[in-house]
Amino acid sequence: MSADIDIDHVTIRFGDFVAVKDVSLKIAGGEFFSILGPSGCGKTTILRTVSGFLAPTAGTVRIGGKDMAGVGPNKRPTALIFQNLALFPLMSVAENIGYGLRVRGVPGKERRRKADELLSLVALPGSGDKRIGELSGGQKQRVAIARALAVEPQVLLLDEPLSALDLRLRQHMRTELRAIQKRVGVTFIYITHDQGEALTMSDRVAVMNHGVVEQVGDGHAVYDSPATPFVASFVGENNGVSGRISAVADGFAQIDTALGSLKGRAGAGLEPGAAATLFVRPERLRPAAEGIAAMVSATAFEGHLTHVGLSCADGHSLTMSLGRDIGAHALTPGAEVRIGYNPAEAIVLRQEAR
Repeated sequence: MSADIDIDHVTIRFGDFVAVKDVSLKIAGGEFFSILGPSGCGKTTILRTVSGFLAPTAGTVRIGGKDMAGVGPNKRPTALIFQNLALFPLMSVAENIGYGLRVRGVPGKERRRKADELLSLVALPGSGDKRIGELSGGQKQRVAIARALAVEPQVLLLDEPLSALDLRLRQHMRTELRAIQKRVGVTFIYITHDQGEALTMSDRVAVMNHGVVEQVGDGHAVYDSPATPFVASFVGENNGVSGRISAVADGFAQIDTALGSLKGRAGAGLEPGAAATLFVRPERLRPAAEGIAAMVSATAFEGHLTHVGLSCADGHSLTMSLGRDIGAHALTPGAEVRIGYNPAEAIVLRQEAR
């Protein structure tokens, strides 16, 4: 079973500090939903509020249509996987998985049957008698997931569970987590500051900054059509060039900058004279016969891509990422180039005062 979650105009204060400001999110049952943002943005505070460890200062949290006000963590249809996993080192794997069931008074044989069933689900069959210390980092992650699923939650809350793993294992566990979620069908709310995790695994992503949700959408929408300058700069690498709007027409905006007059898709609220920033991804820049004049300042070879650092006449820096078939090997430090892009692959966003 899975449940939908309705976070309705929730504000959370700690004294004079507002950790979460008027956040509303609707998460569908069975959805893999990530909350993405930098440290201190309020994402873990929201997770703790959904789990019942914090009460909102204002607003309402509903799970499966039921108001959770006054309902403690142990009475909610949720399970929480902590960043440090919190596995019991002196218990066997099966005992760890069955711990929540033991607290509920489930008999030992039934606990073991359930543990073995879940070990098969998370691709660790026959591991029930092992000690936690005998497991790899990825195996411990799977045991933590199995333990959370043992109590049959409708919502699984995950607070940066992959952050302690090395890069290769973290990438592998992204695939594992998504596969497990699809098999069990439980609603997942996943907290992360890693944009790769959020974009790879999620049905939808909420991007947070300073306690506010700035955008909600699927990975393609958040990456290709950021709603705010923060989202544009936080989600993936981006080149930002600031200036003032000179014209807006037919869904495009012209912006006057120190690099010349540039054009991109128009974000919301643009009008002539407004301060704005044009964002274009490094992989969208290309050498061109006409365009922005620049000098190659550095190159970094990364196998399938070469990242080219560019210094422009006014001292503005850009980054261009080229595939192996583009001829990046010819761009050596000191070379003079011109850079272009397709305006449909750039976006102009109004600068926001905070």
